[in-house]
Amino acid sequence: MQLLNVYDYREVARRRLPRGMFEYIDRGTQDEVLLRDIRTVLNSIKLNQQVLNDVSAIDTSVTVFGERQAFPAIVAPTAVAGLVWYDGEVQIARAARHAGIPFCVATQSMTTMEEIADRAKGANLWFQLYVFEDRALTQDLLRRAKSLGIKNLLLTADTARSPKKEWNDRNGFGIPIKPSLTGALDVLNHPRWLLGVLLRYVMTTGVPTYAHYPEAYRTKITRESVWDNVKLARRLTWDDAAEIRKLWDGNLVIKGVLAKADAQRAVDIGAQGVVVSCHGGRNLDSARVSIRVLPEIVDAVGSRMTVLADSGVRRGSDIVKYMAAGASGVLMGRAPLYGAAVGGEGGAKGVLDILRGEIENCLAWAGCSSFEQVDRSLIREERYDPR
Repeated sequence: MQLLNVYDYREVARRRLPRGMFEYIDRGTQDEVLLRDIRTVLNSIKLNQQVLNDVSAIDTSVTVFGERQAFPAIVAPTAVAGLVWYDGEVQIARAARHAGIPFCVATQSMTTMEEIADRAKGANLWFQLYVFEDRALTQDLLRRAKSLGIKNLLLTADTARSPKKEWNDRNGFGIPIKPSLTGALDVLNHPRWLLGVLLRYVMTTGVPTYAHYPEAYRTKITRESVWDNVKLARRLTWDDAAEIRKLWDGNLVIKGVLAKADAQRAVDIGAQGVVVSCHGGRNLDSARVSIRVLPEIVDAVGSRMTVLADSGVRRGSDIVKYMAAGASGVLMGRAPLYGAAVGGEGGAKGVLDILRGEIENCLAWAGCSSFEQVDRSLIREERYDPR
């Protein structure tokens, strides 16, 4: 199959991954209303085509937090990157380095930030923080990130509970992975993944664990954690965010903001940025779509902090739309995972190269030679009625 776009990579990933694993990364929550809404809204936003502008040389680069990058994308933190391909986090980090964009390491990654930094030398690493019940363990993560020279910290604030993913109950997959007949048959029907990922871990480093948990508290992904102190904090407030702001020397970005009031609170505690995020439709099924909220938040706080956004990126034009709506950069999670599931570093590179090429073409057709010419005048929303 010729892989020409993200959807092609998604289809191959669907065939290669066990069904439970694929649905874990691909699907939403509950009735998946928000998952469908994200694409419906992005598709309804149209670009005002402009002609006879000089677009012979397109510059897709942008500056985010003072650093120039090749195009306005950041690889979002994803907890299961290490399971879609052997050594998945390192593979995707290398692809991001090749593409000239940042890679955000997840708290629940299966490779430590130190190993990713060592084996993907030169990658622009960010770190995503989930807060543990034991705040001392959280502070240790911050110290480790600082020692690596990581400058940008994403505090995920929108996951107060584990989302309800009914299909994972039905297909026998979840984190931690629980043995089941359905799940076992699923894995056996995907021998390439079984041999190339799971058994390769077993034969080399052992059954994967959450690598950022202290060694004494690590459990295999097949076991529930029995220690309360390494569970994600149930009580997480703005006071916690303010304390993290005091402890962190770099840029603090609050991820999961969908309300102007919350964006203002982020400014008040001294955060340098927010990610306007509906978590890709994976948490609150009744949440608003990120790009609908984005202009409101940019108008409210955009002059005082960096506003990033995410959710639903499948085409380069989606990134252009987010930028036109006011974002300074766009996080994307599923698309690089699809690429990695197909071919590790090479597959992730393929996806990122495709997206950059689509961005360049989209800017040219919109009559813009760089993102300096992209603003809200470029977009309009059209309601689509299929009847």
